Amino acid sequence: MNLLESIDKTNLPKHLAIIMDGNGRWAKQQGFLRTFGHENGAKSVKETIKTCAKLGVEFLTLYAFSTENWNRPKVEVDTLMKLLINSLRKELTTLQENNIRLNAIGNLDKLPKSAQTELLDVIDKTKNNTRLTLTLALSYGSREELVNAVRIISDKVKNNIISLDAIDDSIINEHLYTQNLPDVDLLIRTSGEHRISNFLLWQIAYAELYFTDVLWPDFKEQDLYEAIISYQKRERRFGKTSEQIK
Repeated sequence: MNLLESIDKTNLPKHLAIIMDGNGRWAKQQGFLRTFGHENGAKSVKETIKTCAKLGVEFLTLYAFSTENWNRPKVEVDTLMKLLINSLRKELTTLQENNIRLNAIGNLDKLPKSAQTELLDVIDKTKNNTRLTLTLALSYGSREELVNAVRIISDKVKNNIISLDAIDDSIINEHLYTQNLPDVDLLIRTSGEHRISNFLLWQIAYAELYFTDVLWPDFKEQDLYEAIISYQKRERRFGKTSEQIK
């Protein structure tokens, strides 16, 4: 069955976010070190990005490295940082050819200087691309993001830049890492886990959630199609009744 033919191109998630989980377990199943799983997971990243661009998804956000991931063994963290640098260098041509703009969110100052330099270079070189905005969540934690936003807003209230009564959803949105991104429509998590893991907690308030047992290195084009088809079968009511949205 050709799943692509089952997808309604007029009802795609505008913003798709993915928690890419299962690299380590995949590697262990193959009898290799966890780092081997991350290397193969990079192939799924590339395939997912190209598939989203082909379909017409406008925004794709990938949970690449969390604030908690810094607590992993040093050799694994170092490998992930090297993989990030190499992938950015290698995939710049692919991003340009597919008209994809790179974006990044998180506490980027914690990244190694070499990773920061490479990241900012690719972001700058792709800034005028318009087909798809690819956002990498790096050294990202949603609670940290919200705490930072509260601190900045509080300081502005203290200094009479913002009035207390003016604080609403839009004000909070303006102070998040994702201020230039729409809310998430569909969140996918691979590997059979059913957790959000501190990812885009504010931005997924009305997102549809999709969990799959597929480990991230095995997540291919057809798996993405299945997730989108599941999304398209759902009724998004945003607190209203079925009758109100018809």
